[in-house]
Formats: sequence, structure tokens, C-alpha cells
Amino acid sequence: MIHRDNAGLVCSLKFVTLLVALSPELQLLGARVQLQNNGYDGLLVAINPQVPENQNLISNIKEMITDASFYLFNATKRRVFFRNIKILIPATWKANNYSKVKQESYEKANVIVTDWYGAHGDDPYTLQYSGCGKEGKYIHFTPNFLLSDNLTAGYGSRGRVFVHEWAHLRWGVFDEYNNDKPFYINGQNQIKVTRCSSDITGIFVCEKGPCPQENCIISKLFKEGCMFLYNSTQNATASIMFMQSLSSVVEFCNASTHNQEAPNLQNQMCSLRSAWDIITESADFNHSFPMNGTELPPPPTFSLVQAGDKVVCLVLDVSSKMAEADRLLRLQQAAEFYLMQIVEIHTFVGIASFSSKGEIRAQLHQINSDDDRKLLVSYLPTSVSAGAEASICSGLKKGFEVVEKLNGKAYGSVMILVTSGDDEHISNCLLTVLGSGSTIHSIALGSSVVQNLEELSHHTGGLKFFVPDKSNSNSMIDAFSRISSGTGDIFQQRIQLESVSENVKPHHQLKNTVTVDNSVGNDTIFLVTWQSSGLPEIVLFDPDGRKYYTNNFITNLALRTASLWIPGTAKPGHWTYTLNNTHHSLQALKVTVTSRASSSAVPPVTVEAFVERDSTHFPHPVMIYANVRKGLYPILNATVTATIEPETGDSVTLRLLDDGAGADVIKNDGIYSRYFFSFAVNGRYSLKVHANHSPSIRTLVHSIPGSHAMYVPGYIANGNIQMNAPRKSVGRSEEEQKWGFSRVSSGGSFSVLGVPTGLHTDVFPPCKIIDLEAIKAEEELTLSWTAPGEDFDQGQATSYEIRMSKNLQNIQDDFNNAILVNTSNLNPQEAGTREIFTFSPKLFTNGPEHQPNGETQESHRVYVAIRAVDSNSLKSAVSNIAQTSLFIPPNSAPIPARDYLILKGVLTAMGLIGIICLIIVGTHCTVNRKKRADKKENRTKLL
Repeated sequence: MIHRDNAGLVCSLKFVTLLVALSPELQLLGARVQLQNNGYDGLLVAINPQVPENQNLISNIKEMITDASFYLFNATKRRVFFRNIKILIPATWKANNYSKVKQESYEKANVIVTDWYGAHGDDPYTLQYSGCGKEGKYIHFTPNFLLSDNLTAGYGSRGRVFVHEWAHLRWGVFDEYNNDKPFYINGQNQIKVTRCSSDITGIFVCEKGPCPQENCIISKLFKEGCMFLYNSTQNATASIMFMQSLSSVVEFCNASTHNQEAPNLQNQMCSLRSAWDIITESADFNHSFPMNGTELPPPPTFSLVQAGDKVVCLVLDVSSKMAEADRLLRLQQAAEFYLMQIVEIHTFVGIASFSSKGEIRAQLHQINSDDDRKLLVSYLPTSVSAGAEASICSGLKKGFEVVEKLNGKAYGSVMILVTSGDDEHISNCLLTVLGSGSTIHSIALGSSVVQNLEELSHHTGGLKFFVPDKSNSNSMIDAFSRISSGTGDIFQQRIQLESVSENVKPHHQLKNTVTVDNSVGNDTIFLVTWQSSGLPEIVLFDPDGRKYYTNNFITNLALRTASLWIPGTAKPGHWTYTLNNTHHSLQALKVTVTSRASSSAVPPVTVEAFVERDSTHFPHPVMIYANVRKGLYPILNATVTATIEPETGDSVTLRLLDDGAGADVIKNDGIYSRYFFSFAVNGRYSLKVHANHSPSIRTLVHSIPGSHAMYVPGYIANGNIQMNAPRKSVGRSEEEQKWGFSRVSSGGSFSVLGVPTGLHTDVFPPCKIIDLEAIKAEEELTLSWTAPGEDFDQGQATSYEIRMSKNLQNIQDDFNNAILVNTSNLNPQEAGTREIFTFSPKLFTNGPEHQPNGETQESHRVYVAIRAVDSNSLKSAVSNIAQTSLFIPPNSAPIPARDYLILKGVLTAMGLIGIICLIIVGTHCTVNRKKRADKKENRTKLL
């Protein structure tokens, strides 16, 4: 192991030296955004193949990003702009004059343009799955948003919206508005509208026009028909993360303009810090300086690229090491499945192999029929070479020769590299690989593979997989099942429904049920593989009870595979299979089920598994994610389980959660997350995720995911109310799942170094609490949060430390010296449990608190934070800071000071008017009495 680590270090140094020496052009071939000399290069915008051809879409994308570049440059104080942009045009679009893609694909895009598939709504949004300061996954625009000018009134110009979303994607800042909490009570017991900065002005509007605030707010909620509209003309210059549509807004909120009291996601996720503070701490700003002078940067340049013919070459290791642990057999089984079922129709496929030298086994052959697929299967290697040496570069060289036969270049091609070799000379072909324009997907077999194999994939935008030497692992087939064409056309891609593998004793059975839901069913395949020469007995029941037996399957005894293709659309429901091990000894039996979408009108449920980083060093955990969606809509209430396989030792099963706690940043966004830190050994780990949904639980599918720019319902312009068109929202709806669903996805591999041998002391603290909330009820304060664990989000912590302050800076910068709350009666529950703690904050009822500047201020605002402690006194990071108002006058809502003065003036005026009226009435009555007395006296004299 020590020798391997040293060799890996030498190899790593070679890679670093080469990468430093590479030209900027070669560095950009991996389709990753890079910041060089203040300009972003390599930004990729991809249009989904389902979007109808429209040249105006391209023009508007160019205009949007050009406007965004200048706006961003000024907003970042001359720090960054967009220099080179690539727009990936669907292969379905007929117009030509587009360049050929290299390593660009829809799945690697930073910005995607696609419809919601049937639902109404054009909210641009960014899918953020990690915490504050972390990059997001992608920005999404609908074609209608980019084509319809009617939406700019509500969102602002497209260039401004793009900058708002770019800040989400690149710098990990969050929205500064909150539609669910449109106002709050500040430290002076005044009602304020949730906004940033606080200098942005507006008025309350009822159904018939402007109205007093007290007419709009009842029990902390807006009355129906009431809203707060902002003035279209403002003096405030911030903030882009609040309302980018205002013409005066040209910068992000900074420390002096940030509204720390507003109950928005930016404050919750970033510990009340401003967006500008987070942005300036990013890697982009740490490695760049403002440009000198006063000139604007040049406008962005755009390259339009389009995929041509799909070209794939299998580059397969046949060195003697492939004879170990049934590696060659498992490769044959997976490669046959890929060629017969996974690779899409009309794809050109070739095969190369290598040991000490490379060899072309099959030139490019276009798949147009099953006969073409069978022909390619016949070229798969059937034996290994005598030598143990595996020259990966020799194999890739032959692979490039194969794909270059089509168009003279390897641009846009895909290499699937499978090896168990420890070739330390892999860096010799790095320049060739990067310059080829090909994407390398790597599959490492066993524990002896060269440490830097994955660098080839990393720098070309390819996927990375690891297959452990375990007979009961289905990782090889899972890896091949994950590799798709990358076009983004989910209606054409295979979707994996099942992946099960077990060691079964002689004459014992493997029995299970797989759900085929109504969003899939076309081209459904059941694949059975086994380890030894004994063909298992197979019985398969469809939902109506029809039986399929072994003789209904197409068997390949040489490769030990049996497959059944279901004609037409497979019947939705539960399919039950039974495999009986007829062999006289224990053997591994495996089942894989895949299908395609049943309709081009309804997108199928998909699962994408991934990790935050593909390498870590003990004791830092790996964060595992699974994005469960139907089209673009999140699927809630699913049961999502990750299976992690190390190089040696038993696999680990981990339940992923979408609860907005621990590793999961946002609740109910369809991204299920968890910390993984049960590291058994150094080396590679394989990840696979199962997601299923019970038919008894309704699925909440139509909610807007991610962070998105605010749609403004209207403005106050020159004292007049100007309403925008009502926003079309996808909203939320429930969808009955009669059968539920089942999905499987490989999450590739990740590496761990620095794992100590044997037992080690506890180094894993409880995870940070990120969902602390505080609610004031009468004289008590109620806190609620999700319990962390003894180790991150697993187990049970030992105690909690809760501290409070009436001053935000006190608790933000000096938590240890804030006032400690007595939690002696608070015992932590199991991780994931909702904790509730109520106490009386009497410490804050004895007068004003001293401020850091020595002044005093009467404040009714209180700030609370918490951290967990484990049995070894390891402490979590301090939680998000919750805040609330302590004193609210009974039976009345607090009102702003200005409104109070106005009300006082009105009441005074009314009082004066009342006194004047009384005087007038009194005088009038006196005069009348005198007149009546005079009349009476005159009558008396007359008598």
C-alpha cells in the first residue's frame, strides 16, 4: 500500500506539471467554466432536443448573456465578465453552419433551455444542492422566457435575470426575498417588509388601491387581496439577489446595506452574511483583481456547436490481470448488455483492446438492427493475454484510430475505457487525450488500478466508475447502464429500474419484485447473469399473472447471460421474478431491468446519483446526493437508499433524506442527501442509488425547485398602480401513483485517502444544525430544529449548547460569550428527529443590552443559535441564527414609527376638531336658550 501511494504521488506530480504547462485552449476542452484574466471562458448553454427549432432563441440567448456580461462587470466592481460562450444546438435542428462538438454535451451544460413538459410556468431557476458558497448544478430557462418580451415587466431584463441566477450557480448565494414570509417584526418592534436592502420603498395596496398597513396585516398574515408594491423609481442600488428588475439596482447587498433581520434564505443559509461577503470570498475573487481604467470589457464571443453522428469506441483491457476475480467474464456480460440494449440506434461503435500493446478488434460499425448489435458482440475479447502489463495509452491510441476513420477527427466521440492495470505511464498520453476532443468514461476494476486513471475522465468531462472484485457486485453492468449519449433526450435513453445481486446457495432462490410504472414500459429488458456454468431456473410473473420461463429468455451460455425483451409497452404494475440456483455450489445471481419512456408526452421518473467531490481525505466526509425527478419536477416522499462498495470489505447501505437538515440543504427539493464517513480502507469506493415510491403515498411533484429570480406583480409609478400580468406558476399538485416506481442509478466512484488502520479515536462531530427556528408565544420562546447525530447526521448527540443575544454581532462573531440558556433538561433525540424546546427568556426583560460601541438601544429582537456536542466533547459548527421579537403589545400588531407619528397627528387633529365642534354646539345651544327666554319674556309682557 505504501508503494502504491508513493507511485500515485509521483504520477500525480507528473499530471500537475503537465496541466500547468498546458495552453489555455487545452485546459478548456473539459467543458468546464474557468476564469482567466477577469473573463469567464467555457460557459456552455445547451438547448434540449425537444425544443422546436427557432433561430430567435439563439439570438436572444446571445443578447441576454451580452447584456449580463456588462451588468455583471459593473456589479462586481470591474472584476469579472463573460468572454467565451458555447451554445449547444440540438442535433434535431436542421440549419447548418454549426461547428462540430468536442467534449460538450447537454449533461455537462451550465445553462439548459427546456420546457417544463406540459405545465405552465416560466420561472428561471438555479438548482442548488449544496450549502452557502458552493456551486449549483445548472441554470434553467424555458424557451418562452427567452422568446416572450411580455415577461420582462415582471422579471426585469433577461441580462439582469441571468446575473441573478449566475450568482446562485457560481457563488452559492441565495434569494433575499421570501414569498412565504413577506414581512417580519424588527428589533424596534416595527413591522418591516422582507427585502434587501431596507432602503427599497413601496406601499401597501388593497383591492381598491393604496391602504394603511394595519388594513393589510392580520395575525402576521396578509389579508386576501393585499400586497406590498414597490416604487418603480428608487434610489437604492441593492440588491441583485432581491429585485434585479429595478432599474436602480446595480449591485449586491454588502455589509453596510445587507438586511440581516429579513427572514430570507440568504440569511438562513449564510449565517446572516451578505451576498457580497460570500462572493468576495469565492475562488474567483481570490485569484483576480479589478481591471484598471474605465473602459468596458469586450462583448462575449459565441460559438455554436452541434453534435454530429454518435461515435463510441470500447477500449478494453485484456492483460493477464483481467483473468482474476472473473473480471473478464463480468466485462463480457456488461459489454454485451451495453451493445445489445443500451447504446442508441444509429450510433457508430468500434472496439479496441490492449495489454502491452493496443489492437483494433472492430472498426466502426453503425447500429441499425439487432444483427449489427450481435456482430459487434462477436468481436468482444474472449481471452486474456499472457502478460500482466497493461498500456492504457496504447489502447487509447488504437481507440482514436478507430473513431478518426469516420471524419478524420475524434471530436465528439466517446471512449469507454475499462482496465485493471497499474500503468504508471498514463501521463504520457494526457496531451493526446485532451487534444482529441473525445470524452473518456473510465471503469476501474479491482484495487490495483493506477491511481490517476480518473484524471483522464475528469479533464475530458467523462464519468468515473469503480468495480470491486466481489462476485455479488453488479457494479459493472450498472456502470455501462449509466453511460448514455448525453443528448438530454430522456425519451430516448434507457432507464434502469432494477439492479440486484446476491450469492445464492445451491437449490436456493433469489426472489424479488420490480415496479414498472406507467411513465416507462417501452423496450423493457430483463437481464439475468450468473457466475458459474449452472444456468439458473427463471420464473417471471407479469402484473396479470402471466408466466415467463427460462426457455422464453435468450441465453448466451458462453457469457452466462439470459435476457427477455417485453414486446410493445410492458404492463404497469409489479413484476415478480424468481431465480433458482441449480448449481451444486454457491454462486452469484444478478438481475438488471431497464426500460424506456412509454410516451413522448409524459417524462419518466429519473434518478441521478452524484457526490459533491470525487475525492476526499480522512476525516472529511463525502456528501452523497440523489436527484429524483419527473421531468424537471421534484419527487417527494421517495425512499432513497445509497449502496457504497469499498475496494475490500462489506458494502454500506445509507438512507438518503430530503428533510432540509444535515447534508440536505433545502427541504422538499427532490434532492436526497446524506453524509458518508464509514471509511473502511483507502482507495476507491463505488456508489449506487435505489429510489422507490410506495403506491400508498401520493407524490408531490409539481413544485418549483431551486432558487429563482423574483417575479414582481406590479409597481407604483408616479403614484399610480401598474400591475403586471399574473405570474404563471407551476405551483404544487399531488399525483396519484397507482403502482409507485422503482429506479436505480450508478453514482460513479470516489476516492478516500488517509484512512488510519485499525481502531482510531472519534474524529466525527455532530453535523451543523441548519434549520433552527424561533417562535415567541406569550412570555415563552419555542425553538425547533432537526436533531443531528453523534457523528454528523447519524446516531444521537449527547447535549446541546444554546446561546442568545439581543445583539446580532455578539452571537455571530462571539458565540462562546453570548448568554447561555439552561438546557439541563434537554436530552438530544435520534438524528433526524424534530426537536422542540420551550423556555422563558427572562434574561432579556431587565432593560436594554449594551452594544459593542458602548451605546444602549432598546431592542425587542432576540437572536438564538445552537450547537450539538457528542460523547467525546466534539462540537458541531454553530447553527443558523434564528431571530424573533420578544414583546408584542396584546391584541394589537406593532406598527412602524412613522405610521405611529402619522396616527398620533391624525388623532390630535381629530381631538381638536372635536373640541371645536363641542364649543360650537355649546354656543349654539346657549344662543337658542337665550332666544327662547326672550320670547317667553315678551309673551308675558303682552299678557
